[in-house]
Amino acid sequence: MGITIAQIARRWRGRLDARIAEFGLTEARWLALLTLARHGEGMTQKDLAHRLLIEGPTLVRTLDWLEGEGLVERRSSTEDRRAKTLHLTPEARPLIQRIEAAATLVRAEIMGGIPEEELAACLAVLERVAQSLANPSGAAATPP
Repeated sequence: MGITIAQIARRWRGRLDARIAEFGLTEARWLALLTLARHGEGMTQKDLAHRLLIEGPTLVRTLDWLEGEGLVERRSSTEDRRAKTLHLTPEARPLIQRIEAAATLVRAEIMGGIPEEELAACLAVLERVAQSLANPSGAAATPP
């Protein structure tokens, strides 16, 4: 199962990468932008790194590039002077919409022939696997 999930993720990202190559974004860059757009601005660099499952220093290079392109800005946190919060710029919004549109097309191509009930069942199982993996004890999640 793990190999299949890894292959699906790699191929899915590859297909999306090919679609958005014209935007000049690497996977790390578009993932950071989408995560900020979907999970709210103002999150710290540490929180974003955690959501992306990467180390802080790896994220810093990505953020440096995004900031240099005028897509993201870092601001001092009002809660912790050592931390920086991340904010999308107005220039990032149209780009994110184009990325989302490309992702929607890729999703439709990949899942077009699969009945909704099968997709829902698959997603439910994958969510339980994800919960089990997130649980430090490794115990399976209880069904909803």
